[in-house]
Amino acid sequence: MTVPFGAIPLKTPFILAPMAGCTDLPFRLLCREHGAGLCYSEMIDCHGLVAQEHECLELLRTNSAEHPVAMQLYGSDPSVMGEAAAILSEHSIACIDINLGCPMEKVVQKGAGAALMKNPRLAEKIITSVCKNSTKPVTVKIRSGWNQHTITAPEIAKIAEGAGAQAIAIHARTWSDGFTGPIDHGVILQVMKNVAIPIFANGDITSHEQGQALLKKIGCAGVMIGRAALGAPWIFSGAVNQHPSMAYRLKALLRHLELAEIHLAPEPSLSKIRNHAWKYFRGTATGPAIRKQIDATTTYPELRTFIHSLAEQVSRR
Repeated sequence: MTVPFGAIPLKTPFILAPMAGCTDLPFRLLCREHGAGLCYSEMIDCHGLVAQEHECLELLRTNSAEHPVAMQLYGSDPSVMGEAAAILSEHSIACIDINLGCPMEKVVQKGAGAALMKNPRLAEKIITSVCKNSTKPVTVKIRSGWNQHTITAPEIAKIAEGAGAQAIAIHARTWSDGFTGPIDHGVILQVMKNVAIPIFANGDITSHEQGQALLKKIGCAGVMIGRAALGAPWIFSGAVNQHPSMAYRLKALLRHLELAEIHLAPEPSLSKIRNHAWKYFRGTATGPAIRKQIDATTTYPELRTFIHSLAEQVSRR
């Protein structure tokens, strides 16, 4: 069975959300190996991409093993967003996503990300510009609104559909909510009633079973998982115990390190890999102690040696 994501057929309705500093090529590949139907890149600054800044170009790394992959743009200038979309269209990607949901202050202060939820006119100009300049399908990631007094998701979803977007993912919290408080499934249902394109639900999906339950409850096209996938790429597979053994966790982490070493030359960033690594042990009795040891490492080789030694200890039990 395939799931429609605009013009892209997906093998599963479970997709990986874009997360700054996290959803790089190695982690996306790992999530694809564990069953994610589609993975999103980290958000890419449209101005940096147009200027061909090295940091932005690094975010474009991909390969055939992770296809389909979505690359996400953010910005508040319609013309520059259009230029960036034209550049992205030259790359081997499945679709271009527009970020209307990031709550980070440095993004919002520029009028981008979630700030666009309180500026439907500008959002329309941006989506229209990206769609006109892209040869790839365009999708949009939104929030419920700016705050509880400004719930604009249904309106902006309608605008996005009219401008040419082919699918929408909605994090059913407002900007003022951040990442706390309950998810408003009612807003997702309102968006679904307002448009004919596929809607993907995002926010606080912490297990495969929970994702399946949400699909059944509200009938959305799919679910997008972000923070809960960090240190738990198995969340995308219904065939895996959602509370796996230490041996399974270490196997997944070692594969993550292997992919990072292949794709992040000359060697992975210590801070980035440490941030991923300790999450593999969340919810375990020894997790806090392991995190302290991970945080105490001062070089990537030292971290890798520590993880391998853990794996050896577990294999001898």
